[in-house]
Amino acid sequence: MHIWFCANAASGSNDDEAVRAVLEAFASAGASPARVVDVPSHGAPSLDEVTRAGIDLIAVFAGDGTVNAVVGGLEGWGGKVLVLPGGTANLLSRALHGERTATEIVAALPGLQPVRRPCIRTGAGLALIEVLAGPGAIWSDVREGLRDGDLPEIAASSLTAIRQSTTGPLVAIAQPPLGKPEGYSGVRLEATPEGMLVEGYGAETIADYVRQGLALLRRDYRQGPHDDLGLAREVLCRSLGGEPIGLMVDGERHSGGAEERFSLAELAVDLLASGP
Repeated sequence: MHIWFCANAASGSNDDEAVRAVLEAFASAGASPARVVDVPSHGAPSLDEVTRAGIDLIAVFAGDGTVNAVVGGLEGWGGKVLVLPGGTANLLSRALHGERTATEIVAALPGLQPVRRPCIRTGAGLALIEVLAGPGAIWSDVREGLRDGDLPEIAASSLTAIRQSTTGPLVAIAQPPLGKPEGYSGVRLEATPEGMLVEGYGAETIADYVRQGLALLRRDYRQGPHDDLGLAREVLCRSLGGEPIGLMVDGERHSGGAEERFSLAELAVDLLASGP
């Protein structure tokens, strides 16, 4: 098997020692990667690049944002992608492998099975797990400070996030008409086989926004106050202030337009998954 190993040693709790441990696990499994790609310096491998090189498997040891960058560029490829938990939330790895560690997943490599998962297509690109639309997306900036351990930046960005979450233009779901007409500070969409799970996040007091902000940092949204709005295959969100909609796509910040359409689709690449 011809393998490339993509890593981001700056993702979440990742570091050079963790990368070495996973590479040793590949060697122990008799599947040493032919190439190690440092995604921040090299960039994500392109579809043409991996096709020309005859790669069978791309392993990605990073957080959801880096995984998104790698997988999103490989749609239509005939190989397979192994997602390993190397970031803060690791939501896609958890969906594929449960709470297994990266080395445990690699050790089980011969028994992993290819699967096709749903994804969300957005104007800002592909979401493998989730999108948050609205002023609450600014909390991704606070997460960047947490990654770097920059306390002054964390404090400053937290104050900005609280202010933006409480005063920024709310987002309403225009099609299908779901939730509160007055909108939400965050509309969350999660890709599931049955459809996009739609949730609306808002609050009436600063304390509620702060509590929700802490949930946003952990990407553990359901701990915060929210409305469960059901399932949909396509959603159109509209900024009630006519301003660009802030987006958090798989944990990474993007800026959208005054209207943003989100559609459920099948991800056009095989991901390896563990059994029950």
